[in-house]
Amino acid sequence: MTGTSVGWFEIYVQDMERARKFYEAVFAVRLERLDSPSIEMWAFPMQPERGASGALVRMEGFPSGGNSTIVYFTCVDCATEGKRAAEKGGRIFKDKFSIGQYGFIVLVIDTEGNMIGLHSLQ
Repeated sequence: MTGTSVGWFEIYVQDMERARKFYEAVFAVRLERLDSPSIEMWAFPMQPERGASGALVRMEGFPSGGNSTIVYFTCVDCATEGKRAAEKGGRIFKDKFSIGQYGFIVLVIDTEGNMIGLHSLQ
């Protein structure tokens, strides 16, 4: 096992342009298109020292939403990204709340109907 418990994640989407704009705005990053012959993929910045990376994926026959997967993004203050998510077309499923000694989380529904988690220590 490597130094992190998650090696990659994929968030399936139907409208890649809308989803890409949402995630780039919420996390203030630029996603990079990955070469793939049959799947459209846009990767989050890959910084192995900061944990797992992953991509938005649009693949025919694989719908977004309802896949029971929650990816948690590390934030300085998860309320900040939660606010941005709501401003950019997502919605807050559960506002910032304590998870005890492990910090705080916000649960967000993105523009494609996927639930994501935002985690911070403050």
